[in-house]
Amino acid sequence: MTEQAISFAKDFLAGGIAAAISKTAVAPIERVKLLLQVQHASKQIAADKQYKGIVDCIVRIPKEQGVLSFWRGNLANVIRYFPTQALNFAFKDKYKQIFLGGVDKHTQFWRYFAGNLASGGAAGATSLCFVYPLDFARTRLAADVGKSGTEREFKGLGDCLVKITKSDGIRGLYQGFNVSVQGIIIYRAAYFGVYDTAKGMLPDPKNTHIVVSWMIAQTVTAVAGVVSYPFDTVRRRMMMQIMSPFVLKHYSLLHSRIFAIMFHVGHSAKP
Repeated sequence: MTEQAISFAKDFLAGGIAAAISKTAVAPIERVKLLLQVQHASKQIAADKQYKGIVDCIVRIPKEQGVLSFWRGNLANVIRYFPTQALNFAFKDKYKQIFLGGVDKHTQFWRYFAGNLASGGAAGATSLCFVYPLDFARTRLAADVGKSGTEREFKGLGDCLVKITKSDGIRGLYQGFNVSVQGIIIYRAAYFGVYDTAKGMLPDPKNTHIVVSWMIAQTVTAVAGVVSYPFDTVRRRMMMQIMSPFVLKHYSLLHSRIFAIMFHVGHSAKP
């Protein structure tokens, strides 16, 4: 194994451990976000039992489901990190060769910027094909609001994947995939495209101060998240279609889904 491969493996492992810790730390916030996103499409949450907002959701979860339920679906989210990151960076380099071959970043800035957007979006869409079932399971587990095992629809990650496959086939694990692809292309294009372009325009990209890199990364992450959030809300609700024929009937097209969400729950469904 070459030194470059060893270095990549170490960075990948360190990144995975850091991601596992950070994702576990913010899992309660993530679950609250997911519940607020999908509650209107869940058959387990009656209209009169829906959460009124962030505070109401945070207060009611431990009372109704137990404190540990804040981490429901976190295992799938942690596991998903490793193949997602590996595939993203592997495909991104391949797509960069396709979109940025022979492009001079100094004399062809907009061509360079567009190439970074395209390579980032294509990498995200390609990797999503492989890891989508884990993201789907994570959403379904987080949306499962039963307190005891008898009240819950799924017992865990494995049970969720098996039950959905048995009832709806492999296709069931890809519910909402089309919208997710559009969202991930926008998110990854913004993230990798803007980040790589910004880093590439620095005087010495390889020796950039960690604070500068961190500031660029945080800014790009925030911008990408805000831009792609409406797609995230729609795709999460599409994942609940198996549970709710009403959603399947009324959200037949992407634009009608977005307008339907805005009509039924207002602009709070979007950031």
